[in-house]
Amino acid sequence: MKASLPYKYITSVKNGKQYVVFDFKDKAGKRKRKWVSTGLPEKCTKKALNEAVEKIVAEFAEKWNNNQVVLSVNRKNDSDTESNENIIVNKELNSFFSDWLTAIKANSARTTFQCYKRNAVRFVEYMGIHYPDVTLADLNHTHIQAYLNYKMDEGVKGSTVKQYYLALHSAFAYAVKMEMLTQHPMDKMVVPRAERHEAVFYNVDELNELFEVFKGNKLELIVHIAAYYGLRRCEILGLKWDSIDFKKGTITIERKVVCDYDENGQSKLFVETRLKTHSTRRTLPLIPHIREMLLEKKDMDKRYKKLCGKEYNTEFEGFVCCDPYGKLISPNTVTHDFHQVIKKNGLKMLRFHDLRHSCASLLLANDIPMKAIQEWLGHATFNITANLYSHLEYHAKVTSAETIARVLSGKKEDAPTDTKETVPEEAPKKSNSRKKKKDTSADKSQPAAV
Repeated sequence: MKASLPYKYITSVKNGKQYVVFDFKDKAGKRKRKWVSTGLPEKCTKKALNEAVEKIVAEFAEKWNNNQVVLSVNRKNDSDTESNENIIVNKELNSFFSDWLTAIKANSARTTFQCYKRNAVRFVEYMGIHYPDVTLADLNHTHIQAYLNYKMDEGVKGSTVKQYYLALHSAFAYAVKMEMLTQHPMDKMVVPRAERHEAVFYNVDELNELFEVFKGNKLELIVHIAAYYGLRRCEILGLKWDSIDFKKGTITIERKVVCDYDENGQSKLFVETRLKTHSTRRTLPLIPHIREMLLEKKDMDKRYKKLCGKEYNTEFEGFVCCDPYGKLISPNTVTHDFHQVIKKNGLKMLRFHDLRHSCASLLLANDIPMKAIQEWLGHATFNITANLYSHLEYHAKVTSAETIARVLSGKKEDAPTDTKETVPEEAPKKSNSRKKKKDTSADKSQPAAV
């Protein structure tokens, strides 16, 4: 420790990287600590480490002498930063983002607001370290581009960086609207490219095996609903008995359950009727298999409530996905327990959300139109469905191949189909002719339909 300064610092290793750790006291006399990465691995040369430390200490000394604000930010949900880590931030930008979050909170979904809040904290932290003196009026696209590049260099996925971009764009659009800025600082920027997500899914046999290992498990009904309907986790947990009409044979998605922190910082379940999009609120036919499982669950709930008596939890009474004691199963429990069960039983690893993709892939494989799948899954636009699952729609490619082969070969629509260009699906069902058998098996390189 350097005792001659109003603050002390040491070097320390965390997660395989070298850090400079500052120790000091704020105006109230409370001890504060700040970790600053050197950008060097644990095993590095002494010369390189000393040079990095000298630079970081010099920057910290300048900030200290300018009396910049030190804030304590609780980052419970951020794995790359210690909880309650003390950081130096840009006071003006911190104040602006605080005002922006207050303004949008009433009209934002809880999950959207929390995402914006986390992104705002990360940006303010970055600006406090790299551009501590930049005001809101001075902010331009180069500062924001530097931040996004910094996140990309950290290994953050392109889809996540795009979320950072969208959150910041929304914040500065608010600044322009409120006449805090005359021009949007991100107008000259290009939206970061998000890598295409290749969905993982189960086929029919794998799903049946999944159903078998979840027999008797508290997630059994939840897993079946996810696979049959492709519902999101929050949508399944938001189902109430009044959303299911056994007489008409319908099930309506009209609520969702999310996990968040309350005003006391305690984790809590929240029920929301504001869904992701207008298309998310939908009514679907009640599948007979799911109907039987629901009726059985409803009967069991009545028995459990009678057995537990006053000990039965009535906070979420009326919800479908409750445990035997009336407690609503949380989203985190679904994710954790689902992962543990498939890992324990040696099944192919996938996320719970991938059951939604499995449902879509099976519908596509059985010639259900993409538009119908969009409505079934509750996607806001056709493009979302097409972008996610177009690579699975092989049957449409087969039809295209048949058409182009017929057109370019000059054949009429009613012409014989036993040509070389004919794909296997168009071949005669049965034939005793060796030649025809040879024709139907000739093109073994043709990929099988999904």
